[in-house]
Amino acid sequence: MTESGAGAAAPMGDEAIDRALTSLRADQERIAASLLDLDAHDGLRLLGGASLTGETGRRWEETKARMALLWRLYDAYRQVLDGAAALRAAHARPDGAVRAELTRLLTGDSVELPGGEIPLDRRTLLGPPKERVTLDEAVALMAEAFERSAEMVAAADAAWGELAGPLGEAEEGWRAAARFAHALSGARRPDLDRLGRELTALRREVRGDPLGLAADAGRLDRLRTAIAALHDELAAAVALRDSYEERAAALEAAVGEVEEAERAALEAAETAARKIEAAGPPALKPRAAGLRHRFAALGALREAGRWTDLAGRAQALEAAIADARERAAEHLRLSSGLLDRRAELRGRLGAYQAKAARLGLAEDETLARLHARARDLLWTAPCDLRAATAAVADYQRAIRASESEAARR
Repeated sequence: MTESGAGAAAPMGDEAIDRALTSLRADQERIAASLLDLDAHDGLRLLGGASLTGETGRRWEETKARMALLWRLYDAYRQVLDGAAALRAAHARPDGAVRAELTRLLTGDSVELPGGEIPLDRRTLLGPPKERVTLDEAVALMAEAFERSAEMVAAADAAWGELAGPLGEAEEGWRAAARFAHALSGARRPDLDRLGRELTALRREVRGDPLGLAADAGRLDRLRTAIAALHDELAAAVALRDSYEERAAALEAAVGEVEEAERAALEAAETAARKIEAAGPPALKPRAAGLRHRFAALGALREAGRWTDLAGRAQALEAAIADARERAAEHLRLSSGLLDRRAELRGRLGAYQAKAARLGLAEDETLARLHARARDLLWTAPCDLRAATAAVADYQRAIRASESEAARR
C-alpha cells in the first residue's frame, strides 16, 4: 500500500498502457465473476436467512462487514479502470499529460480505500485519513477479503450439510419411536419426551450455529444413539406383543430343550464317573428349573400390559437359555469324550495286537505281558485312563522295537 503524496512514476508508453489496460480488464472480469458466484452460493443464502448464534453468528457478522467493504472496494477499483479506459479511448494519440494521468491511474495510488479498510495503526485521533492504493494493491486486498469470506460461507454450508443427515435420521427415529410408544399404551413416555426436547434444542442449534455444533458433533451422535436404542426397545416390545403366543411357545420349547440337554449331560457325567477313573468336568448345575420360573413370570407382565419390560425380560431369557444349552452341551461333550477316549484306546490296542500276530510276535512273552496289562486297565471299571494310555503306548513301542530288530536280522 502506497502513502498519499508519493513520487509519481515515469509516464508509460502507449503500448504499455494498452497492455496494462487489457490485463487489468481481464482481472476485473474474473473478480466480478468470482464475486457474483459468491453472492449466488447456497451457503450465503442460508446464512442470510437464518437467525444465527454462537460461533456462526460471530463469524457471519465479521463476514458481512468484510463483504460489504469488498464490494465497495471493487466499485472503487472498477471506477478507476472505467476512467482509465475512457481516457485512453478519447485520445488515440495521447500527449504527455494524458500519458502521465493514465500512468497514475494504472500504477499509482488511484483507488480510494473505503474507510473500514484503513489499518488501525494508520488512523488518527480524528479518524482515518483519506487514503488511496494502487490497482494491484486493491486486487490483493480484495483477494484476501474474498478468500476469508468464501472460506466462512463454505465452512457453514459444509457444516449444515454434514449435520443435516444425522439430524434427519434422529428426527425420523424419534417419530417412529413415538408411534411405537403410542401403539403400546397410547401415552407418551417420559424418556421419549426428554429426547424430543433435546432434539428440538439441537435442531435450533443446527440451524443457528452449525459451525459451533460441528466442532462438537459428538452431541448429535450421542442423541441419535439414545433415540435409536429407545426405538429398538419399543419396536421389540411391539413385535413381541404382536407375536406373543408364538414367541412364548418357542421360549417354552427352548426351556424344554435345556432340560433334555442337562439330563443328557448329567447322565453322561454319571456314566463317565462310573466307568472312568479320571478328573472329569466340574459338576453341572442345572438351570432349567430357574429358566422355567423366569418363563412363568412373563405371564404376569403380559397381563399388566408391560410390553417393554416383557420384551427386555424375554430377550434376557433367550440369552440365558442359549447359555444354559451351550453349557449342557459342553458338559456332555467332555463326559462323552472320556468314554470316547477309552474306546479309542481299546481300538488301538486291538489293532496293534493284530499287527503283532502278523509279525509272528503273538507268543512273545514281553508283548503278551504288556498287552494283558493294557487290556486289564481298559476293561476294568472305573478305568484309570491315564495309566491305560501309558500302557497302550508301552505296548506300541515294544511292537515297533521288535519289528525294527527283526528287520535288522
